[in-house]
Amino acid sequence: MKHVIIGNSAAAVGCVEGIRRTNSTDDILLIASEPHHTYSRPLISYLIAGKTDRQRMKYRPDDFYAANNVTALLGKTAVAIDPAAQTVALESGETVAYDTLLVATGSSPVVFPAEGLEQVQNMRTFTQLQDAEALLESVGENTRVLIIGAGLIGLKCAEGLRSRTANITVVDLAPLVLSSILKPTPAAIIRAHLEANGVGFRLGTSVAAFRTLPGGGYEAQLQSGETIAFDQLVYAAGVRANTALVKAAGGETNRGIVVNTLGQTNLPHVYAAGDCTESPDACTGQHKVMALLPNAYMQGEAAGMHMAAGGAPLPCAPEPLIPENAIGFFGKHILSAGIYFDDGAEGKYEDFDGENYRCFYYDASAQRLMGYILLGRAERAGIYTALIREATLLPEAQFQQLRREPGLIAFSPEVRAQALRKQVV
Repeated sequence: MKHVIIGNSAAAVGCVEGIRRTNSTDDILLIASEPHHTYSRPLISYLIAGKTDRQRMKYRPDDFYAANNVTALLGKTAVAIDPAAQTVALESGETVAYDTLLVATGSSPVVFPAEGLEQVQNMRTFTQLQDAEALLESVGENTRVLIIGAGLIGLKCAEGLRSRTANITVVDLAPLVLSSILKPTPAAIIRAHLEANGVGFRLGTSVAAFRTLPGGGYEAQLQSGETIAFDQLVYAAGVRANTALVKAAGGETNRGIVVNTLGQTNLPHVYAAGDCTESPDACTGQHKVMALLPNAYMQGEAAGMHMAAGGAPLPCAPEPLIPENAIGFFGKHILSAGIYFDDGAEGKYEDFDGENYRCFYYDASAQRLMGYILLGRAERAGIYTALIREATLLPEAQFQQLRREPGLIAFSPEVRAQALRKQVV
Protein backbone atom coordinates (compact mmCIF):
# COMPACT_ATOMS: atom_id res chain seq x y z
CA MET A 1 0.00 0.00 0.00
CA LYS A 2 1.00 3.62 -0.45
CA HIS A 3 0.31 6.00 2.42
CA VAL A 4 0.52 9.75 1.84
CA ILE A 5 0.84 12.22 4.72
CA ILE A 6 0.29 15.97 4.32
CA GLY A 7 2.15 17.63 7.18
CA ASN A 8 5.41 17.24 9.08
CA SER A 9 4.75 17.94 12.75
CA ALA A 10 3.64 15.80 15.71
CA ALA A 11 0.57 14.25 14.08
CA ALA A 12 2.52 13.37 10.93
CA VAL A 13 5.35 11.83 12.96
CA GLY A 14 2.83 9.85 15.00
CA CYS A 15 1.29 8.57 11.76
CA VAL A 16 4.68 7.45 10.38
CA GLU A 17 5.50 5.60 13.57
CA GLY A 18 2.00 4.12 13.79
CA ILE A 19 2.30 2.77 10.25
CA ARG A 20 5.71 1.28 10.95
CA ARG A 21 4.49 -0.39 14.13
CA THR A 22 1.99 -2.24 11.96
CA ASN A 23 3.80 -2.63 8.63
CA SER A 24 7.49 -2.31 7.79
CA THR A 25 7.26 -2.38 3.99
CA ASP A 26 4.38 -0.14 2.85
CA ASP A 27 5.37 3.04 0.99
CA ILE A 28 5.12 6.31 2.91
CA LEU A 29 5.23 9.68 1.15
CA LEU A 30 5.28 12.82 3.31
CA ILE A 31 4.46 16.27 1.86
CA ALA A 32 5.18 19.47 3.79
CA SER A 33 5.08 23.15 2.83
CA GLU A 34 7.92 24.06 5.19
CA PRO A 35 11.38 23.00 3.99
CA HIS A 36 12.61 22.05 7.47
CA HIS A 37 13.20 18.71 9.13
CA THR A 38 10.39 17.97 11.61
CA TYR A 39 10.70 20.25 14.64
CA SER A 40 8.84 20.96 17.88
CA ARG A 41 6.75 24.12 17.44
CA PRO A 42 6.40 24.80 21.19
CA LEU A 43 10.17 25.36 21.29
CA ILE A 44 10.28 28.40 18.99
CA SER A 45 10.01 30.78 21.97
CA TYR A 46 13.00 29.01 23.55
CA LEU A 47 14.97 29.52 20.35
CA ILE A 48 14.36 33.27 20.60
CA ALA A 49 15.35 33.25 24.27
CA GLY A 50 18.60 31.45 23.43
CA LYS A 51 17.62 28.38 25.46
CA THR A 52 17.76 26.00 22.49
CA ASP A 53 18.99 25.88 18.92
CA ARG A 54 17.71 24.51 15.62
CA GLN A 55 19.36 21.14 16.12
CA ARG A 56 17.85 20.57 19.55
CA MET A 57 14.45 21.73 18.28
CA LYS A 58 14.21 18.74 15.98
CA TYR A 59 11.28 16.52 16.93
CA ARG A 60 13.06 13.40 15.68
CA PRO A 61 16.70 12.56 14.80
CA ASP A 62 18.25 13.57 11.48
CA ASP A 63 17.83 10.05 10.10
CA PHE A 64 14.10 9.86 10.94
CA TYR A 65 12.87 9.78 7.34
CA ALA A 66 15.53 7.35 6.15
CA ALA A 67 15.20 5.09 9.19
CA ASN A 68 11.45 4.78 8.58
CA ASN A 69 11.78 4.49 4.79
CA VAL A 70 9.83 7.71 4.22
CA THR A 71 10.05 9.73 1.02
CA ALA A 72 9.88 13.34 2.26
CA LEU A 73 8.83 16.10 -0.16
CA LEU A 74 9.80 19.09 1.96
CA GLY A 75 9.03 22.58 0.67
CA LYS A 76 6.13 21.21 -1.41
CA THR A 77 2.53 22.37 -0.94
CA ALA A 78 -0.57 20.21 -1.43
CA VAL A 79 -3.37 22.23 -3.02
CA ALA A 80 -6.18 19.73 -3.68
CA ILE A 81 -7.44 16.25 -2.82
CA ASP A 82 -9.44 14.14 -5.28
CA PRO A 83 -11.06 11.43 -3.13
CA ALA A 84 -12.59 9.67 -6.15
CA ALA A 85 -9.27 9.31 -7.97
CA GLN A 86 -7.36 9.02 -4.66
CA THR A 87 -4.81 11.62 -5.64
CA VAL A 88 -3.27 14.76 -4.15
CA ALA A 89 -2.39 17.70 -6.40
CA LEU A 90 0.69 19.79 -5.55
CA GLU A 91 1.28 23.47 -6.21
CA SER A 92 4.16 22.46 -8.49
CA GLY A 93 1.71 20.73 -10.85
CA GLU A 94 2.62 17.21 -9.75
CA THR A 95 -0.01 14.67 -8.75
CA VAL A 96 0.58 11.84 -6.31
CA ALA A 97 -1.65 8.82 -5.78
CA TYR A 98 -2.52 7.25 -2.45
CA ASP A 99 -4.18 4.19 -1.00
CA THR A 100 -4.66 5.99 2.31
CA LEU A 101 -4.16 9.67 3.09
CA LEU A 102 -3.54 11.50 6.37
CA VAL A 103 -4.18 15.26 6.48
CA ALA A 104 -2.13 16.83 9.29
CA THR A 105 -2.10 20.44 8.12
CA GLY A 106 -2.23 22.06 11.56
CA SER A 107 -3.51 25.59 12.01
CA SER A 108 -2.72 29.10 10.78
CA PRO A 109 -2.57 32.40 12.68
CA VAL A 110 -5.55 34.72 12.45
CA VAL A 111 -4.78 38.36 11.60
CA PHE A 112 -7.76 40.64 12.14
CA PRO A 113 -7.92 43.65 9.80
CA ALA A 114 -7.30 47.09 11.27
CA GLU A 115 -6.93 50.51 9.71
CA GLY A 116 -3.35 51.13 8.63
CA LEU A 117 -2.12 47.58 9.23
CA GLU A 118 -0.78 47.43 5.67
CA GLN A 119 1.68 50.22 6.58
CA VAL A 120 3.38 48.11 9.26
CA GLN A 121 6.32 46.49 7.51
CA ASN A 122 7.70 44.88 10.67
CA MET A 123 4.74 42.55 11.30
CA ARG A 124 5.17 38.89 12.19
CA THR A 125 3.11 35.98 13.41
CA PHE A 126 4.49 33.36 15.81
CA THR A 127 3.65 29.80 14.84
CA GLN A 128 6.53 28.67 12.61
CA LEU A 129 10.31 28.46 12.73
CA GLN A 130 10.59 31.20 10.11
CA ASP A 131 8.72 33.57 12.46
CA ALA A 132 11.25 32.98 15.22
CA GLU A 133 14.19 33.43 12.87
CA ALA A 134 12.77 36.73 11.57
CA LEU A 135 12.32 38.02 15.12
CA LEU A 136 15.86 36.98 16.02
CA GLU A 137 17.11 39.24 13.24
CA SER A 138 14.83 42.21 13.94
CA VAL A 139 14.58 42.54 17.75
CA GLY A 140 17.38 44.16 19.71
CA GLU A 141 17.89 45.76 23.10
CA ASN A 142 16.00 48.96 22.25
CA THR A 143 13.26 47.43 20.08
CA ARG A 144 9.72 48.26 21.19
CA VAL A 145 7.56 45.18 20.67
CA LEU A 146 3.77 45.19 20.52
CA ILE A 147 2.06 41.79 20.75
CA ILE A 148 -1.60 41.44 19.80
CA GLY A 149 -3.00 38.55 21.83
CA ALA A 150 -2.64 37.47 25.45
CA GLY A 151 -3.22 33.77 24.77
CA LEU A 152 -0.73 30.93 24.84
CA ILE A 153 1.10 31.99 21.66
CA GLY A 154 1.30 35.68 22.52
CA LEU A 155 2.57 35.12 26.05
CA LYS A 156 5.19 32.56 24.97
CA CYS A 157 6.37 35.09 22.42
CA ALA A 158 6.63 37.73 25.16
CA GLU A 159 8.60 35.37 27.37
CA GLY A 160 10.99 34.49 24.56
CA LEU A 161 11.59 38.12 23.59
CA ARG A 162 12.04 39.39 27.15
CA SER A 163 15.70 38.37 27.19
CA ARG A 164 16.25 40.52 24.10
CA THR A 165 14.30 43.68 24.90
CA ALA A 166 12.81 45.32 27.97
CA ASN A 167 9.99 47.01 26.04
CA ILE A 168 7.14 44.54 25.47
CA THR A 169 3.43 45.40 25.56
CA VAL A 170 0.63 42.86 25.11
CA VAL A 171 -2.83 44.00 24.00
CA ASP A 172 -5.95 41.83 24.13
CA LEU A 173 -9.67 42.46 23.89
CA ALA A 174 -10.30 39.94 26.69
CA PRO A 175 -10.08 41.29 30.24
CA LEU A 176 -7.89 38.34 31.31
CA VAL A 177 -4.67 36.74 30.15
CA LEU A 178 -5.13 33.18 28.84
CA SER A 179 -8.88 33.77 28.86
CA SER A 180 -9.60 30.56 26.91
CA ILE A 181 -8.08 28.30 29.58
CA LEU A 182 -8.01 30.20 32.90
CA LYS A 183 -10.62 31.52 35.31
CA PRO A 184 -10.22 35.05 36.79
CA THR A 185 -8.26 34.05 39.92
CA PRO A 186 -5.48 32.03 38.24
CA ALA A 187 -5.41 34.50 35.32
CA ALA A 188 -4.72 37.35 37.75
CA ILE A 189 -1.90 35.33 39.35
CA ILE A 190 -0.26 34.68 35.98
CA ARG A 191 -0.65 38.30 34.87
CA ALA A 192 1.04 39.54 38.05
CA HIS A 193 3.85 37.02 37.52
CA LEU A 194 4.39 38.18 33.92
CA GLU A 195 4.32 41.85 34.94
CA ALA A 196 6.92 41.13 37.62
CA ASN A 197 9.10 39.79 34.80
CA GLY A 198 8.78 42.96 32.72
CA VAL A 199 5.82 42.30 30.40
CA GLY A 200 3.26 45.12 30.15
CA PHE A 201 -0.45 44.64 29.43
CA ARG A 202 -3.38 46.58 28.02
CA LEU A 203 -6.37 44.28 28.45
CA GLY A 204 -10.05 44.80 27.67
CA THR A 205 -9.23 46.84 24.58
CA SER A 206 -8.10 46.38 20.99
CA VAL A 207 -6.21 48.25 18.28
CA ALA A 208 -8.44 50.61 16.29
CA ALA A 209 -5.75 51.83 13.88
CA PHE A 210 -2.04 51.77 13.07
CA ARG A 211 0.00 54.61 11.68
CA THR A 212 3.62 55.32 10.76
CA LEU A 213 5.47 57.83 12.98
CA PRO A 214 7.44 60.61 11.25
CA GLY A 215 10.62 59.89 13.20
CA GLY A 216 10.49 56.15 12.57
CA GLY A 217 8.55 53.29 14.07
CA TYR A 218 4.80 52.96 14.36
CA GLU A 219 1.93 53.83 16.65
CA ALA A 220 -1.12 51.79 17.65
CA GLN A 221 -4.30 53.68 18.52
CA LEU A 222 -6.29 51.64 21.02
CA GLN A 223 -10.06 51.62 21.36
CA SER A 224 -9.51 52.99 24.86
CA GLY A 225 -7.93 56.11 23.36
CA GLU A 226 -4.38 55.30 24.46
CA THR A 227 -1.56 55.20 21.92
CA ILE A 228 1.41 52.82 22.00
CA ALA A 229 4.60 53.40 20.01
CA PHE A 230 6.33 50.28 18.70
CA ASP A 231 8.95 49.05 16.22
CA GLN A 232 7.96 45.39 15.87
CA LEU A 233 4.42 43.99 15.74
CA VAL A 234 3.59 40.35 16.51
CA TYR A 235 0.09 39.12 15.73
CA ALA A 236 -0.81 36.29 18.08
CA ALA A 237 -4.57 36.76 18.32
CA GLY A 238 -5.41 33.11 17.75
CA VAL A 239 -5.24 30.35 15.16
CA ARG A 240 -7.67 28.69 12.80
CA ALA A 241 -7.61 25.01 11.86
CA ASN A 242 -6.45 24.39 8.29
CA THR A 243 -9.52 22.59 6.97
CA ALA A 244 -9.59 23.90 3.38
CA LEU A 245 -8.16 20.80 1.63
CA VAL A 246 -10.68 18.43 3.16
CA LYS A 247 -13.60 20.85 2.94
CA ALA A 248 -13.00 21.45 -0.79
CA ALA A 249 -12.92 17.67 -1.33
CA GLY A 250 -16.36 17.31 0.27
CA GLY A 251 -15.21 16.34 3.76
CA GLU A 252 -17.12 17.30 6.88
CA THR A 253 -15.67 20.30 8.72
CA ASN A 254 -16.75 22.61 11.52
CA ARG A 255 -14.11 24.44 13.54
CA GLY A 256 -11.86 21.57 12.48
CA ILE A 257 -11.95 18.52 10.23
CA VAL A 258 -14.44 16.14 11.84
CA VAL A 259 -12.86 12.77 12.68
CA ASN A 260 -13.64 9.77 14.86
CA THR A 261 -11.32 8.23 17.47
CA LEU A 262 -9.34 6.50 14.70
CA GLY A 263 -8.84 9.74 12.78
CA GLN A 264 -11.21 8.77 9.96
CA THR A 265 -13.00 11.52 8.07
CA ASN A 266 -16.23 10.97 6.14
CA LEU A 267 -14.16 10.65 2.95
CA PRO A 268 -13.11 7.09 2.03
CA HIS A 269 -9.45 6.29 2.84
CA VAL A 270 -8.88 9.86 4.13
CA TYR A 271 -7.77 10.43 7.72
CA ALA A 272 -6.87 13.59 9.63
CA ALA A 273 -5.04 14.29 12.89
CA GLY A 274 -3.65 17.13 14.97
CA ASP A 275 -4.58 20.78 15.29
CA CYS A 276 -6.57 20.77 12.04
CA THR A 277 -9.15 18.36 13.51
CA GLU A 278 -11.99 18.22 15.96
CA SER A 279 -12.45 14.86 17.60
CA PRO A 280 -14.50 13.32 20.42
CA ASP A 281 -13.71 14.72 23.86
CA ALA A 282 -13.62 11.78 26.28
CA CYS A 283 -15.02 14.01 29.03
CA THR A 284 -18.18 15.12 27.21
CA GLY A 285 -18.43 13.07 24.01
CA GLN A 286 -18.65 16.33 22.05
CA HIS A 287 -16.37 17.06 19.09
CA LYS A 288 -13.74 19.70 19.94
CA VAL A 289 -10.47 21.06 18.64
CA MET A 290 -7.98 19.83 21.26
CA ALA A 291 -4.73 21.37 20.09
CA LEU A 292 -1.86 19.99 22.13
CA LEU A 293 1.26 18.21 20.90
CA PRO A 294 0.69 14.92 22.79
CA ASN A 295 -2.91 14.77 21.54
CA ALA A 296 -1.73 15.38 17.97
CA TYR A 297 0.84 12.60 18.22
CA MET A 298 -1.67 10.10 19.68
CA GLN A 299 -4.22 10.95 16.97
CA GLY A 300 -1.62 10.50 14.24
CA GLU A 301 -0.36 7.24 15.72
CA ALA A 302 -3.87 5.73 15.94
CA ALA A 303 -4.63 6.82 12.38
CA GLY A 304 -1.34 5.41 11.09
CA MET A 305 -1.90 2.04 12.71
CA HIS A 306 -5.42 1.85 11.26
CA MET A 307 -4.21 2.94 7.81
CA ALA A 308 -1.55 0.23 7.72
CA ALA A 309 -3.91 -2.39 9.13
CA GLY A 310 -6.20 -2.01 6.13
CA GLY A 311 -9.16 -1.31 8.36
CA ALA A 312 -8.60 -4.36 10.60
CA PRO A 313 -9.23 -3.82 14.33
CA LEU A 314 -6.31 -2.37 16.28
CA PRO A 315 -4.69 -4.46 19.01
CA CYS A 316 -5.74 -1.85 21.59
CA ALA A 317 -8.20 1.05 21.68
CA PRO A 318 -6.84 4.54 20.87
CA GLU A 319 -5.97 6.66 23.89
CA PRO A 320 -9.00 8.79 24.87
CA LEU A 321 -8.43 12.49 24.14
CA ILE A 322 -9.33 15.29 26.54
CA PRO A 323 -8.69 19.06 26.53
CA GLU A 324 -5.28 19.64 28.09
CA ASN A 325 -2.77 22.47 28.43
CA ALA A 326 0.77 22.39 29.76
CA ILE A 327 2.85 25.56 29.61
CA GLY A 328 5.16 27.69 31.71
CA PHE A 329 6.18 31.36 31.89
CA PHE A 330 9.36 32.52 33.62
CA GLY A 331 9.48 29.37 35.74
CA LYS A 332 5.81 29.22 36.77
CA HIS A 333 4.03 26.21 35.32
CA ILE A 334 0.38 25.97 34.28
CA LEU A 335 -1.36 22.65 33.80
CA SER A 336 -5.04 22.15 33.10
CA ALA A 337 -7.21 19.33 31.84
CA GLY A 338 -10.80 18.30 31.43
CA ILE A 339 -13.95 20.30 32.12
CA TYR A 340 -14.03 23.57 34.06
CA PHE A 341 -17.35 24.24 35.76
CA ASP A 342 -18.54 27.77 36.55
CA ASP A 343 -17.22 29.35 39.74
CA GLY A 344 -19.24 28.26 42.74
CA ALA A 345 -20.44 25.03 41.15
CA GLU A 346 -20.82 21.96 43.33
CA GLY A 347 -17.68 19.88 43.47
CA LYS A 348 -15.16 22.72 43.23
CA TYR A 349 -12.05 22.59 45.45
CA GLU A 350 -9.71 25.59 45.39
CA ASP A 351 -6.66 26.75 47.35
CA PHE A 352 -3.83 29.27 46.92
CA ASP A 353 -0.84 29.59 49.23
CA GLY A 354 0.56 32.76 47.69
CA GLU A 355 2.75 30.83 45.24
CA ASN A 356 0.84 27.76 44.15
CA TYR A 357 -2.77 27.62 43.02
CA ARG A 358 -4.91 24.51 42.64
CA CYS A 359 -8.51 24.13 41.57
CA PHE A 360 -10.29 20.81 41.02
CA TYR A 361 -13.74 20.20 39.55
CA TYR A 362 -15.46 17.14 40.89
CA ASP A 363 -18.79 15.58 39.93
CA ALA A 364 -20.06 14.32 43.27
CA SER A 365 -22.99 12.39 41.82
CA ALA A 366 -20.80 10.49 39.34
CA GLN A 367 -17.86 10.28 41.79
CA ARG A 368 -15.44 11.49 39.12
CA LEU A 369 -12.74 14.12 38.84
CA MET A 370 -13.80 16.21 35.82
CA GLY A 371 -11.09 18.85 35.50
CA TYR A 372 -8.29 20.80 37.17
CA ILE A 373 -6.11 23.90 36.95
CA LEU A 374 -2.67 23.90 38.61
CA LEU A 375 -0.28 26.84 38.83
CA GLY A 376 3.20 26.44 40.28
CA ARG A 377 3.64 23.03 41.88
CA ALA A 378 2.48 20.34 39.50
CA GLU A 379 4.07 17.15 40.79
CA ARG A 380 2.26 14.02 39.66
CA ALA A 381 -0.33 15.98 37.72
CA GLY A 382 -0.43 13.00 35.37
CA ILE A 383 -2.37 11.13 38.05
CA TYR A 384 -5.14 13.71 37.91
CA THR A 385 -5.11 13.63 34.11
CA ALA A 386 -5.39 9.83 34.10
CA LEU A 387 -8.36 9.99 36.45
CA ILE A 388 -10.14 12.32 34.02
CA ARG A 389 -9.11 10.50 30.86
CA GLU A 390 -10.15 7.09 32.17
CA ALA A 391 -13.31 8.31 33.99
CA THR A 392 -12.13 6.60 37.18
CA LEU A 393 -14.72 6.34 39.94
CA LEU A 394 -13.34 8.05 43.03
CA PRO A 395 -15.37 8.40 46.25
CA GLU A 396 -15.04 11.83 47.84
CA ALA A 397 -12.96 10.63 50.77
CA GLN A 398 -10.32 9.30 48.39
CA PHE A 399 -10.38 12.48 46.35
CA GLN A 400 -9.91 14.59 49.48
CA GLN A 401 -6.75 12.60 50.21
CA LEU A 402 -5.57 12.69 46.61
CA ARG A 403 -5.80 16.46 46.24
CA ARG A 404 -3.64 16.88 49.37
CA GLU A 405 -0.98 14.39 48.27
CA PRO A 406 -1.23 12.88 44.78
CA GLY A 407 -0.22 9.25 44.65
CA LEU A 408 -1.59 5.75 44.15
CA ILE A 409 -1.99 5.33 47.91
CA ALA A 410 -5.15 7.46 47.69
CA PHE A 411 -6.86 4.86 45.51
CA SER A 412 -8.69 1.75 46.48
CA PRO A 413 -6.74 -1.53 46.21
CA GLU A 414 -8.75 -2.43 43.08
CA VAL A 415 -7.85 0.84 41.33
CA ARG A 416 -4.19 0.51 42.37
CA ALA A 417 -4.04 -3.01 40.95
CA GLN A 418 -5.59 -1.84 37.67
CA ALA A 419 -3.09 1.04 37.36
CA LEU A 420 -0.14 -1.26 38.03
CA ARG A 421 -1.36 -3.78 35.47
CA LYS A 422 -1.45 -1.01 32.87
CA GLN A 423 2.11 0.00 33.69
CA VAL A 424 3.29 -3.60 33.25
CA VAL A 425 1.52 -3.90 29.90
